[in-house]
Amino acid sequence: MTGGHRRILVVEDDPETAGQLVEELTTSGYEVDLAANGREALSHGVARDYAVITIDRMLPDIDGITVMRQLRDDGIAAPFLIISALGEVDDRVRGLRAGGDDYLVKPFSFVELLARLEALGRRSETIAKETLLRVGDLAIDLIARSASRRGRKIPLLPREFQLLEYLVRNEGRVVSRAMLLQHVWDLHFDPSTNIIDVYVGRVRRKVDDSQDYPLIHTIRGIGYCLRAPG
Repeated sequence: MTGGHRRILVVEDDPETAGQLVEELTTSGYEVDLAANGREALSHGVARDYAVITIDRMLPDIDGITVMRQLRDDGIAAPFLIISALGEVDDRVRGLRAGGDDYLVKPFSFVELLARLEALGRRSETIAKETLLRVGDLAIDLIARSASRRGRKIPLLPREFQLLEYLVRNEGRVVSRAMLLQHVWDLHFDPSTNIIDVYVGRVRRKVDDSQDYPLIHTIRGIGYCLRAPG
């Protein structure tokens, strides 16, 4: 990990293990926050930007897999390194399928832990470079789940952000109401419902009102297209 992005969240309930991890990681040049249980992990996880989160599967209140899933649902994209005494193949597979990016079985070598953290950190930096999308003067941050035009923040509800993100990812293409229903709402029913028009109207007012030019265009009888002039 390079630059200032060397902060790690360690989620570990065993005081001895936690102390060793914090000491070794700090000595190795990392900034470390410690969470002793699932609730603390959830609080820390959404409050700061972490290069990597290490997490024990067996926590005293909320199990590690539930914590990972909740943080993923909250839009946290930091890679998770699961550190657990549960080392059977089924345990590792379940952890990885639940959102973990790597799995380290206790007891482990600290040298191996560092190598895995460095690998996950490099991947995190690469992903971070790909999480800001722009069309004209519109920018959307996929990590912060925020949008702005000319630097001015646009207040969007979660579903509105999903709708705008889909339009931005399909810049210049016409997307039908049926496509929006499927990809934003995960629904497959009659596209004549007006839920799409209602939401597009809300997003258009927030994105285009009082701006130099509109980005969201209605393609009569087909759907919508997001594009900048020129």
